[in-house]
Amino acid sequence: MAIETELPRLGLRHTVFHHARLVPASRVTAIDESFWHGLRAASAEALDSLSHIALDAVLLACTSAGFTGGPPLPAGITTAFDAVLDALAAADATRVVLATPYPDEITEAEAVAFTKAGVDVLEHASLGLDDGYPQVTTEMILALMDRLPRRAVDAAQAVVLSCTGWHTLQAVTELEQLLGTPVFSSNLAMALLAARLSSGVTA
Repeated sequence: MAIETELPRLGLRHTVFHHARLVPASRVTAIDESFWHGLRAASAEALDSLSHIALDAVLLACTSAGFTGGPPLPAGITTAFDAVLDALAAADATRVVLATPYPDEITEAEAVAFTKAGVDVLEHASLGLDDGYPQVTTEMILALMDRLPRRAVDAAQAVVLSCTGWHTLQAVTELEQLLGTPVFSSNLAMALLAARLSSGVTA
């Protein structure tokens, strides 16, 4: 509900996004192990539904499914978490603050995953939600950021708004103007990856 509306708004002139719904066997939308594993398991069939299109890249548009493990993904799939790491690497940002709508334990797991990838999470904050992410407002995101210690925000080289399911574009703009620091949401990171590919940048 967020990814399919936010990506077109970014106005990439040389990129067309094709979407295939991933439906976990549990048919749940609340994030838990059955959801993540179900998305990963459903990716092969979804990819097959797009087999008639010459794709330059395939993105799994779920950030949490990229750092929580589960069934192996088909070869060549980049997760939203991978795209965030790619965006941070391109910006040479190794110190971040992290904000998510997730339950606290999932946010903590993501912070660990960032650390393993060489990105230091100075502080993190979460809304504690396991579902309903499209209903999160810009005001809620800004209030969430206010919960982070200012010293950590000032020391960070980037802000990460993790999750493809919440609408973040307005928050990204407002936070960058307020903080003077790059802000990467999961959806923006995937768009940046697509833009790099369309420009012929592959590394």
